[in-house]
Amino acid sequence: MSQTQSQHDFVVNHYAPRASAYVTSAVHSGGADLDQIEAFVRGASEARVLDLGCGGGHVSYRAAPHVREVVACDLTPDMLTEVSRTAAERGLANIAVQQAPAERLPFADGSFDIVLCRFTTHHWHDAEAGLREARRVLKPAGRALFSDIVSPGHPLLDTHLQTVELLRDPSHVRNYSAAEWIAKLMAAGFSAQSLTPRKLRMEFGVWTARTKVPEDFASVIRQLQVKASAAVRQHFGITPDGSFDLDSLTIEAVPATL
Repeated sequence: MSQTQSQHDFVVNHYAPRASAYVTSAVHSGGADLDQIEAFVRGASEARVLDLGCGGGHVSYRAAPHVREVVACDLTPDMLTEVSRTAAERGLANIAVQQAPAERLPFADGSFDIVLCRFTTHHWHDAEAGLREARRVLKPAGRALFSDIVSPGHPLLDTHLQTVELLRDPSHVRNYSAAEWIAKLMAAGFSAQSLTPRKLRMEFGVWTARTKVPEDFASVIRQLQVKASAAVRQHFGITPDGSFDLDSLTIEAVPATL
C-alpha cells in the first residue's frame, strides 16, 4: 500500500463515524465565509460547480439554489451519504456526490465553471497535487474560491497551532500560512484576486466533542494552553474554559494567464 493510499484510508476511517457531526456543526454550517461563497456563485445560474472536499456539504447547500449543478466531492463515503440525505431533505435535487481524493479527481479537464473548497486542504496528503487538480478541472475562464484555517506564520504561534490540531485530530496534516497558500496557488496555476482574513471562535467543549477527542488528549491540550506564553494566549484569545480563536483566510482566484 502506498503512503498516499494509507493516509487516505486513515482519514476515511477517522471521519466515517463523525460524518453526521459535521452536518450539524454550527461552525461548519454558518459563518461570514459561507456568506461570501454564496455571493460568489450568485447569478451563475448555468454554472457547474465542484465542492471539493465537501465534508458535511454546507458549501453545496448554499451554492445549489444559485447554479445548474453542484458536485459534492469527498474522500469519505459516509460524508457523501450524509450530504445526499440532507440535500434530499432540503429539496436540493441538483446536488450530485462523487467519492474521490482531491489529489486524483475523476473529472475531465475543464469540467467546472466554479471550484469551491472550504475547511479541507489542511487534511490533504498532498496539498500541491490537490490544487493542481482543482486547476485542471476548472475551465480556463472559470473562478475558484478557497477558504481554510491558516497558520499565523510566526514559528511560535505555528508550533502551538499544529500541536493542538494534531492532538485534537490525528488526521490533521498542516494549516498553511497565507504566504504558503499564495505560493501553492501560484504553483498550481492560479492567480489570487482577493484575500479575506477572519477570526473563527472555537468553543473548547464543542470543538473536542466533534472529533470525539479522548479525555486524556483533551487534558493535554488544556495543559498546553495554560502553560503557553502570554504571546500565544493573546494571539489565540485563549479563555479559562479553553475556548480560543483560529485564523481563517478566504481566497478568490482565477486561472493564471501566461
